[in-house]
Formats: sequence, C-alpha cells, structure tokens
Amino acid sequence: QIHLVESGGGSVQDGGSLRLSCAASGSTYLRTCLGWYRQAPGKEREGVATIDDNGVPNYRDSVKGRFTISQDNAKNTLTLQMNSLNAEDSAVYYCAAGWLSSRICASAVAGGGTPFAYWGQGTQVTVSS
Repeated sequence: QIHLVESGGGSVQDGGSLRLSCAASGSTYLRTCLGWYRQAPGKEREGVATIDDNGVPNYRDSVKGRFTISQDNAKNTLTLQMNSLNAEDSAVYYCAAGWLSSRICASAVAGGGTPFAYWGQGTQVTVSS
C-alpha cells in the first residue's frame, strides 16, 4: 500500500501561482509512475501531468508551459508548480501513484486516471478573476 497526502491548495487570483505537494509513504517501491489529476464540479476527472521513474514528464495540452511536475525520489514527494492560473484550472487536485510502464505513464495523462492504484484525498484549488 502507498499512502498519498496532498498539500498546497488554496485560493488565488487569475494569473497567480500555486505549488502543490504530495507526500508518499508506505510501500513506495510499488510505484513507477506518479501523476496529478483534477476534477471540477460536474466534470469528469482529467489528467494534468504524469512523471515516470526516469523523470520524464507528460502534460495535458492546456497546462503545457504553465505547469511543471517534478519528483524527489529520496524524499518520496511529488510537486506540481502551477503558474499563470486561470478559472478553468479550478478543481480538486489529486495525487496518484501506480506501477506503470513508461508508455502507459505517458498515455495516462490523457485519461481519467484508471491505471493508477493509489490516490490521495485531494486538495482544492480555486482561481478567481
């Protein structure tokens, strides 16, 4: 089992920045891919960014150039730096972990997170104009 805890959410104005963190504990060797997903009210959960064991990041098109995913394997932490936020980024953001090949890890960003076995409880991000 892997236990994931997100932090860093909050409210920010349009154009602002936030940094989300995800702390992993437990059997962290059970994961080869980490990801950030989000879900806005009335919408399906969607991928934001994933990163594989080699540190290769993958992003959904709408966040490319604005968001940066990174991991610190020594500290078992995952980070999502979000810049130039807009109202469409408002959602609950979830950290996810799974034992995925690099190919699946890359393609998982386009979906709703089905391949991931472990999830955090989520952290709210609200962007106001």
